[in-house]
Amino acid sequence: MNPRPRPTHNHQALLFLTILLFVTNLVSAILFISFVKRPVYDELYNMRDVQTYAANRISVSTLRIHKNAAAPGSFIWMAAGVRLWGGDELRAARIASLASWLLLGIGILVGGSLSSFPELWYGSLLCTLVFPHAVISTATVLTEGPSLLFATLGALAWTEFVQLQTVDTLRIFLGLVGGLSLGVAVVCRQYNFALLISAAVISIVQLNNQSKREARSWVSGLALSLMAATAPVILLLLVWKGVTSPSMAAGLSYANYQASMGLNLTRLLAAGFYVIVYLLPLSYSVSQNLTSAQRWAVLFSSLLLGILVTSIRSHLIEPGPLSTVTHLVSRLPMGSIVAFGLLAFLAIYNFIKASIMLWNAKTRVVSCIPLQFALLAILFFVVEQVGVGGNIPFYDRYVLQFAHSWA
Repeated sequence: MNPRPRPTHNHQALLFLTILLFVTNLVSAILFISFVKRPVYDELYNMRDVQTYAANRISVSTLRIHKNAAAPGSFIWMAAGVRLWGGDELRAARIASLASWLLLGIGILVGGSLSSFPELWYGSLLCTLVFPHAVISTATVLTEGPSLLFATLGALAWTEFVQLQTVDTLRIFLGLVGGLSLGVAVVCRQYNFALLISAAVISIVQLNNQSKREARSWVSGLALSLMAATAPVILLLLVWKGVTSPSMAAGLSYANYQASMGLNLTRLLAAGFYVIVYLLPLSYSVSQNLTSAQRWAVLFSSLLLGILVTSIRSHLIEPGPLSTVTHLVSRLPMGSIVAFGLLAFLAIYNFIKASIMLWNAKTRVVSCIPLQFALLAILFFVVEQVGVGGNIPFYDRYVLQFAHSWA
């Protein structure tokens, strides 16, 4: 087993800030659940499926009458809370959501203390805690808590297993738990398929390396982890006969929305735009300086692309914080166009700079499995959106939940 690095001052500061925000978020959620008895930010549509699973438990029949667009994992998690705590269903479902965040924080803090990459673990929790939807989803009936629990811990555990490539019972167990968590994450929210596909691509690359192929025990552990990851997904696909519930695909769940498989280029463009926008604060500080020739080329390219993106802004703005800000500044003369155009220019400029930085550091990218996983997860998250048919809106909080992959 590789020795863990000794804590540095930056490491300790990151750990302290992470714990502080984590505890603050938990206290805020506990106060909200204790004193707010009525639905406020809770998604009431979610309660239908929570109540179904709480009353009838998990079965093929209950899975097939699932109403919401999101997969059943998070609803089953909250339904378990309702059965466990009883009483007020809203309060019990909220407590279950809070419990998922508590387990996520404890898992990351414990795992980070044992990891060879502690900053990655603590940074992922820190990024997850500060995204705008975190405070609400910690204490309300939303699917984000359980989804993030399995997606984040699964990604961290699985990449730790693959990166270290050590063969012992603990590491094999880590790979199995990580793989299973990735599969359960998909069963919580379908867009977590990006994580599963990223793991598959990395596994193929690793298996093609002759030196690693000789480590049969490690290869067997890798194969078992992928089998564990795909098992929950296969079971759900067999029951639903697709990636959406039969009720949702038939348009019986909502009055105005219907989900299906199909070609959706607009959603692809929206997802790509929101990714580069929300990566701006995460990657700006690490983007390296450009040469004079590169700077002018990037500026010119960003300006042209910014104008093009602004011209189709009506197809890109989806429900979320950016939509709210755009609406507020629209009261000013040309406010919406100027604000959106400036944001598009800055996001594109930063994205090109970050891409150049990654290209120049390609040797490090090749040697760092967690970084490869993060980049692939972001890429596949955008690409998979092209297959989302129907008229289900793309919420930008979906992008924010992938912030942990970039940490």
